[in-house]
Amino acid sequence: MICMGMKMKLPKEFCDRMKELLGKEYEQFIASYEEERAYGLRYNPLIFSSKEEFEERVKQWANLDLKPVSWCEEGFYYLPEQQPGRHPWHEGGAYYIQEPSAMSAVELLGVQPGERICDLCGAPGGKTTQIAGKLQGTGLLVTNEFYTSRAKVLSQNVERMGIPNAVVLNEETKHLAQEFIEFFDRVLVDAPCSGEGMFRKEQEATEQWSEENVELCAKRQGQILEDAACMLKSGGVLVYSTCTFSPQENEMCVNRFLQEHREFSILPDDRAQKEFDSARVDWVGGTSKVNVEDTYRLWPHKLKGEGHYIARLVKHGLEEGRRTEPKKETRRRKFVKSNVKEGELKDYREFEKKVLKVHLDEKIEGEFVLFGDQLYLVPKEMLDLRGWKLERAGLHLGTRKKNRFEPSHALAMYLKQDEVKQWVPCDEPLKYLHGETISCDFEQRGWTLVCVNGISVGWGKAQNGIVKNHYPKGLRICY
Repeated sequence: MICMGMKMKLPKEFCDRMKELLGKEYEQFIASYEEERAYGLRYNPLIFSSKEEFEERVKQWANLDLKPVSWCEEGFYYLPEQQPGRHPWHEGGAYYIQEPSAMSAVELLGVQPGERICDLCGAPGGKTTQIAGKLQGTGLLVTNEFYTSRAKVLSQNVERMGIPNAVVLNEETKHLAQEFIEFFDRVLVDAPCSGEGMFRKEQEATEQWSEENVELCAKRQGQILEDAACMLKSGGVLVYSTCTFSPQENEMCVNRFLQEHREFSILPDDRAQKEFDSARVDWVGGTSKVNVEDTYRLWPHKLKGEGHYIARLVKHGLEEGRRTEPKKETRRRKFVKSNVKEGELKDYREFEKKVLKVHLDEKIEGEFVLFGDQLYLVPKEMLDLRGWKLERAGLHLGTRKKNRFEPSHALAMYLKQDEVKQWVPCDEPLKYLHGETISCDFEQRGWTLVCVNGISVGWGKAQNGIVKNHYPKGLRICY
């Protein structure tokens, strides 16, 4: 059954529950479904040094009318008719299109450069790429997705945004919990949920909704939180977030976790307290309750964004005789080691000398690792790679071929134009992104970075005034 009289169809059981929860506020809430939703994007701090630089260059080159998102330093609202996803800068990783409320969880995570961070449920990549921007290419970002097809999308977005220090895994969370014992400074659990907060954004979410699925999600979320608890260092921060309204998946889930894990407590956030609503203690249910007022609700009728819930937790270690017990001896932990002999780097070193102005292994703290003929620079902070289902292991440098080295698209997306010895400005970016040749100075020879308004979009090979296109065939587009 559906709520009648609405512009969009909503499940009746959902409406009945929200009416009971919200009381007089329900009419405002339900009226928000008649309104146009907000559209957002985040600029990429790995490309732009500041918000001011991004705004200045947007005015000059992209002609987007942007308004800041108050709870996210890198976030902006845009008008849907402007279609920034069709601009060449999108393909160059200049920004990530993301629903504005979804930007909130990483802000509460409090990421600092050099830390070890885990995004336990990473696809499609919005929060992963947001974390990466805050790490500024330092430390380690492990991002995981259980479903293979979604893990591939996650990996593609990591590549597009030019992230050098991310390892993308396709694992069950329990496997990570067995290996990354008390390993991470911060863990984000953006949990798979019933998606009620996205009804206005995705009609499909309403069609898939059921009370049974809410209960199933709540059970799964509890297990993911258990795994996350094992992976966090003492003193570390765990952020739990959903895009749903149901108390079973929000207040009740956090209450149950804190009852079972006395080494954790809620960590308030001053900015969130000003921006968002407090969660409701009376929605926890039962007699054994934790005060969840310092966890947060984002409501579509109270801000420009969709529905979200966020809880920020800190791990204290020993408390009241209980803690998350390590399952293995952490002192025997093995980190990644290079499997590449110096002679096997000869062709890469020649490429680096001819094409680049930087030595990547001096700029990035990593180990050279070969997977067959594919050369990667893997973050030194990563554990031994054997036994993992890997989608991406750090920065993919390229392919060893007979007597030559062919750079990867990932390397092009990582590099800036002042880090290469030659680059070509692309005045007809749609031709390049479609796979066509473009023109260049007659004197240019060999590998060259192709740039749109100073932002790299891929490789080309120059000769006789023509740049042969090396934009990956699987990414080529036709506007």
